[in-house]
Amino acid sequence: MHQHSEVVRKSLLTAMIEGRKEVERVEMREIGLAAGQEVGLHLHPCPVIGVVISGRIRFQIAGQAEKILHAGDAFFEPAHTHIAHFDATGDGPAKFVACYLLGRDESTLIEML
Repeated sequence: MHQHSEVVRKSLLTAMIEGRKEVERVEMREIGLAAGQEVGLHLHPCPVIGVVISGRIRFQIAGQAEKILHAGDAFFEPAHTHIAHFDATGDGPAKFVACYLLGRDESTLIEML
């Protein structure tokens, strides 16, 4: 006989999407960074939401305070916003899942600056 336990739903993030974004599809990618790897200044032409799977990530939206994200932490990168840091920190690699909210004619996921 199976014992029934309650499903646990933990809120990780509420992301406010500015404007009237029509999402036709969501591209979901698992991305790995080597220990100490820096992504570099970039932006996304679409909103991005994600969650860190392993390791630690230094995350900073330009003009805002820096955060250290750990496994289980969610993040949001608004469209057309400079991301100053999204870097693996610590002694090991980092892995995260990113979901790109794309409109009908959008295909570019990232623009390096």
